[in-house]
Amino acid sequence: MLTNMRSLLQIAEKRNCAIPAFNVYDSVTALGILQAAEEANACVIVQMYSRLFTSIEAEFMSPSIVAAAQRAGVKVAYHLDHGASREAVCRALRYGCTSVMRDASELPLEENIAVMKDVVQMAHDLGVDVEGELGHVGVAAQGVSQDYTKVDEAVRFTTETGVDALAVLVGTAHGHYRQAPVIAVDRIREIKQATGVPLVLHGGSGVPDDQIRAAIAAGIRKINFGTDVCCSMMDAVRQVDPKIIAVDLVMKEPMAAVRRFALEKIRLLGAEGSNE
Repeated sequence: MLTNMRSLLQIAEKRNCAIPAFNVYDSVTALGILQAAEEANACVIVQMYSRLFTSIEAEFMSPSIVAAAQRAGVKVAYHLDHGASREAVCRALRYGCTSVMRDASELPLEENIAVMKDVVQMAHDLGVDVEGELGHVGVAAQGVSQDYTKVDEAVRFTTETGVDALAVLVGTAHGHYRQAPVIAVDRIREIKQATGVPLVLHGGSGVPDDQIRAAIAAGIRKINFGTDVCCSMMDAVRQVDPKIIAVDLVMKEPMAAVRRFALEKIRLLGAEGSNE
């Protein structure tokens, strides 16, 4: 069932778990994720990067994702991840996303707030939830910033913008880590207690299981996985018998690999059985 992000985060709050948000790129990754969700009777968020919404991919993928989510036996939100512009947000709204992220985290606080207030007003008028980011979550290859999201700024940001979820910088980054990250669990707890807003952890791929569990216990309610979705699929593609040339047959095992990966993360996050 296609639903909004806010209702899923409320379930996560009630269960003290986190909802996994998986980045998808095509039908193979999307179907693998949805198969795992139904097998685990779990709520999930299917999301796509901003670059796909400003090119042709999302225009063709979105109707399939929306239709598959509507047919699914579990609650599924469709989300724009790291919306880099107002154009990306507008396209996501047009293509059926039930939540959007506008990432203005590289801007000064005042400008970030101004951008997000505009997006929140536009999206909320259409019944669509909004995720913002405070403290820029960068790329792991460039190192993990320790300039963590500040508690007082998080309070101001969430109060003035009205975002439904807040992505925070607490020791993670996007891509493959050079060494296992150490999450600032105390900072997560402080921000959650001060704001009361569902918190989002970006850069979930490669984070040790014990760190994931600690982050959830401290107040993280949505965790993003992108790099490891790609790796699970591509590692399986490389193992397919090269004599097989029918694309649908070639992609059978890669889809199963994505399903297995998603099942593992659903269980790790405590989201199995969350489809209430």
